[in-house]
Amino acid sequence: MKKFVLPFLTLLIISGPVRAQKEALAESVDKRADASWEMARKIWAWAEPGYQETKSSALLADTLEKAGFKIERGIAKMPTAFTATYGQGKPVVAILGEFDALPEISQTSEPFRQRVEGNNFGHGCGHHLFGVASASAAIAIKEQLEKGTIKGTVRFYGCPAEEGGGAKAFMVRDGYFKDCDIALHWHPGNRNSAGDSSSLARMAVKFRFHGIQAHAAGSPDKGRSALDAVQLTCHAAELLREHCPDFTRIHHVITHGGGSAPNVVPEFAEVYFYIRHPKGDIVSKLYPRLLKCAEGAALATETKLEVKYEGGIVELLPNEPLSQVIKKNLTKLNDITYTDEETKFALRIQESFETKPPLDGVKQVINVSGSTGLGSTDVGDVSWVVPTAGFSTACFVPGSAGHSWQNVAASGTTIGKKGMQLAAKTLAASAWDLFQDPKLIEAANEEHKRRLNSRVYISLMGKDQPPPLDYRNPPKR
Repeated sequence: MKKFVLPFLTLLIISGPVRAQKEALAESVDKRADASWEMARKIWAWAEPGYQETKSSALLADTLEKAGFKIERGIAKMPTAFTATYGQGKPVVAILGEFDALPEISQTSEPFRQRVEGNNFGHGCGHHLFGVASASAAIAIKEQLEKGTIKGTVRFYGCPAEEGGGAKAFMVRDGYFKDCDIALHWHPGNRNSAGDSSSLARMAVKFRFHGIQAHAAGSPDKGRSALDAVQLTCHAAELLREHCPDFTRIHHVITHGGGSAPNVVPEFAEVYFYIRHPKGDIVSKLYPRLLKCAEGAALATETKLEVKYEGGIVELLPNEPLSQVIKKNLTKLNDITYTDEETKFALRIQESFETKPPLDGVKQVINVSGSTGLGSTDVGDVSWVVPTAGFSTACFVPGSAGHSWQNVAASGTTIGKKGMQLAAKTLAASAWDLFQDPKLIEAANEEHKRRLNSRVYISLMGKDQPPPLDYRNPPKR
């Protein structure tokens, strides 16, 4: 018995200060709660689309610069992308942040459908919370690096255009993650969840058809309809679905064209397609088949086809050791409860749902290990070059659908704030564990090699393809 006394006392002496240092991270996040929320609300109100997040990106970069970080702006040929670095040496822990909004879901923070005048965009994916929480976590870690309680480097990545723009894939291509040991991320959700889950790979393309304008009744033989070409492309894509590998998803929107008057043959039309699958190599094989649908439509309608390939992103490569670190911290730190006012708001929101899960589900942490999410994220590209893991926190009302006006509304209230704060604390605590214990990083790297299984990262972006900085803009005809 006596030989264990000294080690036990030593453990108590060491663990006390270490525990206090880790608890200081949450205190740091709480200290900035109001300032963080003010930033998030500004980004929520600006609701800037991908690659156009000028004010949102500058706000985050300026905040981190004032906190002592070294800022590199306009990285990877993207004006709104940046890195913010503090510290020196290994390990280098990356914390990812996003801030772009989505089209067609402008919404106030009221629990009923009410658009914001003058802005078509809204934060239906909660990226106004994403970037701010990640920045707050990075600052909390910076403070401990500054005090010398941990050693290494923390780097915040300001990532624009996650919603279809694939910015992180260009950062990876240009080597901005080559010195990273670990990458951490999170995402707003309608529940708290963690685990070694994956995602769908995705590619994007716009097919633009140029026809000949004519009087639809008086001289239809002189016209060549771009709208007909779009309709044929969409019909061919519907038929293609039957002959695709299981779990393929093909979806589209007609973004421009169709004309303005039925007696004028439309001379221009555009259709925007996504292809998704759990494996990036399957997506890359499906794209040429979809292209044939558009080429055939152009041939049949005697129109000219213009292809604007926007590239693609690969699936997330899970990492079980990292996920366990995150899940442990998320479970311990989860303190989300609704006030009476928040409960009233949430119940009003749920009136628009078919299914109404119990609101106390926000007190739980769901294990999503082994699953494949049905969304896509360019974090996937990061995960193939550096061990990566993430999680979600309840920033939306339980049961709400992604990319919805209900998400925009809830994430503009204190419901979103609580999820944001929990995310910041979880990120900071998980990064702290990695700085403290090199064996965790070793285990994550071993798992990364095992998951790769001798495979190499292959980008779905075109060779030498520039970032599609104009992908949210109307086409120039």
